[in-house]
Formats: sequence, structure tokens, C-alpha cells
Amino acid sequence: MTNETQIAAVRTVGGRELPAAGSWQIDPAHTSLEFVARHMMVTKVRGRFTDVSGTIEVAEDPADTKVAVDIDVDTVTTGAADRDGHLRSADFFDVEQFPTMTYRSTGIDTGGKTWKLHGDLTVHGVTNPIALDVEYHGVTTDPWGNAKAQFSATGELDREAFGLTWNVALESGGVLVSKKVKLEIEVQAALQA
Repeated sequence: MTNETQIAAVRTVGGRELPAAGSWQIDPAHTSLEFVARHMMVTKVRGRFTDVSGTIEVAEDPADTKVAVDIDVDTVTTGAADRDGHLRSADFFDVEQFPTMTYRSTGIDTGGKTWKLHGDLTVHGVTNPIALDVEYHGVTTDPWGNAKAQFSATGELDREAFGLTWNVALESGGVLVSKKVKLEIEVQAALQA
């Protein structure tokens, strides 16, 4: 892709650079969906899903943009095989019965530097609304001439609201696994012809 093509992949709306309107395919090889939970109320344990796919339908009016994401739950990894197996079991994600998580946007607030993406997250067969704080980092060209847009998003959810209620009470008070889970997302998406 030449600089002219890269320029065609961006536009200015309200004095702000944005990706061009059109369909942007999420690149699974360059996208990261990570989560952070507390273990024993103190230690942060990080995990990620390694198979994330979907599309960002950037609308002419940025407020009409739609996001659809699918996550293969069986790809959860935390760096500990026993913990990963437990997360895949019926105690948590129950991947045999619920192999896919989905996120479908329902709206976006476009005021300010960080935008708020609203959507429905389905985990373990339960759907709840979740809002993500989203930042757009620009469009670049990869070595093969493809326009790639970069985004970051963060959010938080209560895992028990999705039926992920397994836990163990600690003698010292509190529980083994936190209810609150933080999400950290990095997305690279390619403009489709």
C-alpha cells in the first residue's frame, strides 16, 4: 500500500482523525484479549484468549459504528496448565457446552479522547451489557501494503453475573478468586476491499 492508499484509509470527522468508513476485519494474529483477576484477594493473575475474530463496521457517522467479536473460549491460557483446565471445566467456562463468547455492540459515545463502546457480552450462555473505554491509535501500513487500524479497550465485569460463581472462602476472610475481572484489549484490524 502506498502512502496515498494509507491516506485513503483515514478521514477527519469533527477535527479528529478516524479510520475510513467500511468493514475492518479483526486480525487474530495481532489482537489480544486479556483479563486480570485477583487470586487470594492480593495477587493479580493474567489470562488471555488466543483466538479472537470479528469485524468493526465503521460507519460514516462514527456513532453508528458496529462491532462484532467472537472468542473461542477453549483457547484460554494463563500460563498454568492445571488452572487453564479448571477454567475450561464446568466450574467456570464449561467450554463443552459454551464454546464461544460473543460481544455485539449496541452503541458508542464519541465525545472525548476515550470513547465508550456499549454492547452485549455473552459468556457461559448469559448475556449482560458491558461498556468498554476505547482509544483509536491510528492507521498504519503493513509490509504487504495493507491498511491496519489499531485500537485499545479496557473494561470491567462481575464474573458472577455471567454464572461463573465457583469460589472458595479463605480462612483469613475473602475468597480465592475475585468477582471483578478487568479486561485489557488490543485490536489490529484490516480494511477490507
